[in-house]
Amino acid sequence: MAEERIQKILSQAGVASRRQAEQIMVAGRVTVNGSVVTELGSKADLDRDHIKVDGRLIHAPRRLVYIVLNKPNNTVTTVSDPQHRATVMELLRGLKERVYPVGRLDYHSEGLLLMTNDGELANAIMSAATHLPKTYVVKVNGSLTGPQEQQFREGIPLSGRRTMPAGLRVVHQAENPWYEVRLFEGRNNQIRLMFKHFGFLVEKLRRVRIGPIELGSLKPGQFRYLTDEEAQKLKRAAARAIQQEAV
Repeated sequence: MAEERIQKILSQAGVASRRQAEQIMVAGRVTVNGSVVTELGSKADLDRDHIKVDGRLIHAPRRLVYIVLNKPNNTVTTVSDPQHRATVMELLRGLKERVYPVGRLDYHSEGLLLMTNDGELANAIMSAATHLPKTYVVKVNGSLTGPQEQQFREGIPLSGRRTMPAGLRVVHQAENPWYEVRLFEGRNNQIRLMFKHFGFLVEKLRRVRIGPIELGSLKPGQFRYLTDEEAQKLKRAAARAIQQEAV
């Protein structure tokens, strides 16, 4: 195997996403043949070199797996948490393969979270975040007016930069209505901030779809493997999104 950047090797081995792998390297947790490596441009050969993270030898994954998890509330989307809060990894007990989350859902958000040890696909999905659509259902403490809904769809200023056009429709009209929101970008806490822009608070937020993959009937805390057909559809959708991003 040819030499590759170490963060890419860690990602392909299912240690973490490429972005998280860079953080692991900078923190001094990676050694190559016994020497600590913190330079992000460093390369190695997984077939020839002994690469360790926290003293654990890294191997290429035996098989690639793709998982859909229904993330419950009050759970962090990380492999570990310094505050000792519950993490999504604790919901995968018994899983033989070492996987990691693709992207994030914040602590109080629920719903569809993809997890895999396919570093290339994970990186493609996250780098295509501005084009691979993600759908959410959101409970809000009040109703937007017609003009506000239109502004929401067309884009609003957040932190000095206008949001991309978004999908929005009411799915349950009530004093505290439910909306379906479809985003083509992934800013931190974006939906909560968009409703806050109009003076409303999000009471519940659940992601129900990423690209062609749907949450379906999974209960909070449950997970399932993607079928081969679903995995291929996701790969094709991520590839198309990257092509659109490059145009």
